[in-house]
Order: sequence, then structure tokens, then C-alpha cells
Amino acid sequence: MKPRKKRMIVDLDDEIFPISDEKYAQELQLQEALTPSASKRNASSSSQKVASSSSIPATSTPPNKLKRKQPMVKAEEATLHERICGICMDTKALPEIFSNAKVCGHLFCSDCISQHVSVKIKENIAKVKCPDPTCKGLIGPEVCRDIVPKEVLERWEDALCESMIMATQKLYCPFKDCSAMLVDDSGEAVTSAECPNCHRLFCAQCKVVWHSGMDCREYKSLKEYERNPEDLMLMELAKNKKWKRCPNCNFYVEKRSGCDSIYCRCGIFFNYGS
Repeated sequence: MKPRKKRMIVDLDDEIFPISDEKYAQELQLQEALTPSASKRNASSSSQKVASSSSIPATSTPPNKLKRKQPMVKAEEATLHERICGICMDTKALPEIFSNAKVCGHLFCSDCISQHVSVKIKENIAKVKCPDPTCKGLIGPEVCRDIVPKEVLERWEDALCESMIMATQKLYCPFKDCSAMLVDDSGEAVTSAECPNCHRLFCAQCKVVWHSGMDCREYKSLKEYERNPEDLMLMELAKNKKWKRCPNCNFYVEKRSGCDSIYCRCGIFFNYGS
């Protein structure tokens, strides 16, 4: 009799598929639950590293911060050497700023002060005030010699000298192309005078071109239209030629011959000898 073979029963569920579906699902759920906790731990550890790194004190200033401070220092130094002009409102360097410190502390640039003075002198204003409307201080030529044109400076000084002379002592040449100022400091009545600038004669009492052939009283008795230089020359010629004026039209008439009864062109008779 052959020996009977034992039959081995293999539990396929235990050997080939050791994990059942139910157990597999449970393990998946367990892994899903463990994964967020692990990520949280990683995040917390990284934040701790950042916190620990940020808590480390800085031992030196970064280079970029040093670079930022340099322009600020330069700007502060620039403001110490610059000022704002009160007229044009431009920022000017200190050498370009006009200084009148003995009178007031208002600041203006030299260009604006030069124009300000030139305009005032052209307007025949000898006493130039500070451009600031609230200031009563004066600007003198002694502080403007380097910024005002030479011709303006000379005219300014002449105007200041003229302003110190009394009005009763001033004389002006009556010729329009001259108009030089003269000073009568003699205290005597002067009639005929010669202008030292144009060397022409004029009457210092009547303040007109010299009225040759008549005194000041006769000249002042003339009408206004008779006082121009051409009329004065005609009157002097008429006086030398012994001409007579028509009593009606005031026209000069010359008698050449005949009686003294003259018939004027205006239509009337008058006596030439009267």
C-alpha cells in the first residue's frame, strides 16, 4: 500500500495577499493623517531656523546703507554754501549772493541787484532802497562797484552828489543837447553865463538861451511863442535895423523911403515914427 500523501492547503489570503482590502484602507487613512503632521513639523522647524537667524545681532552695517548716507551728507554741505535769491527765487552759491549786511540781512543774487539798481538810476532815483518791500534800508554804490556797470555807477554817484546840493543853487544848461548841471555858489545875481560843458551862453536868471539885445525884464514881457532862439535872433536884428511892428498883426515892417505913414499887409495904416 502506497503511503498516503498529505494534502497541503495553502491559504492564499495569508500568503499571496497578506493584507486585506480593509486593512489596506485603514493604513492609507493612517498615512494621510500622519502626512499633515509631518509637514507641520517641517514648517515649524523651518520657521524656527528663520527666527533663530533673524535673532542674530548685526555686527556691521551693510555696504548699501553706507552708500545711502553719503548723498545726504553732501546735500547738507551744499545747503551751507547756497542761498535762495529773494527776487528770482533761484538757488545760488554764496559767491553769487549780494551782501548788504551793514544795512539789512535780506539776500539777493548779484545779477538781480545789478538790474534793480540800473532800473532805479534810469528812473532818476538816486536813493536806491532794498528790493524787499518791508525793508527801508538803502543800497549804496560802495557795495555795488563789482556788480553794477561802470556807466551806471558813474551816473549813480553824480545823482547822489546832485541830491546834496540845494535846489536854489542848481542851474541847468538850457540847450537840450547839453542840459549840464551848474552850481551857483557865489550868492550874486548872475545874468550872462557860459556853460562849461558846451561853451554856449545862456541867461542864469531867466534860465534860457542868452537873450542878446534885451534885458531880463524885456525878455519876460515877451509872449511865449516869441521866446524861441530864432525869434530872439530876429528881434535882435530888428532892433539893430530899427524895424517897427504893426500894432495890429505884430509883423515887422521896414521903411525904406517916403513918409512915416505905412500901409501894412494886414490892411491898416500906422505911423512908423511913433
